[in-house]
Amino acid sequence: MGDIRQVPVTELPDDFTDQVDRVLLDVRERDEWAAGHVRGALHIPLGEVPARIDEIDLDADLLVMCHSSGRSMRLLQYLDQMGFEGSCVRGGILAWIENGKPVEAGGLG
Repeated sequence: MGDIRQVPVTELPDDFTDQVDRVLLDVRERDEWAAGHVRGALHIPLGEVPARIDEIDLDADLLVMCHSSGRSMRLLQYLDQMGFEGSCVRGGILAWIENGKPVEAGGLG
């Protein structure tokens, strides 16, 4: 896992709605998403990613977020085996909130 790039939340915009070349993929479960998520993020629970891989723009700068980084790293290892690259949002939504970055609640994702 040491070779997967990790990006601190402080280097990311608060809102991904207008990000053209970047995708923030949130792989947490639906209840976690509903409790709070980053505006403009793409939500696909980790277990659904293989079946929904076509929904992810793998040519974009892919940033993966979960609760604290574990699931993100697992997904990035999986994508690496398929020949795709991405970065882990270091510390996940916990770090996002700890750094005072905004979250939206609700929604099915």
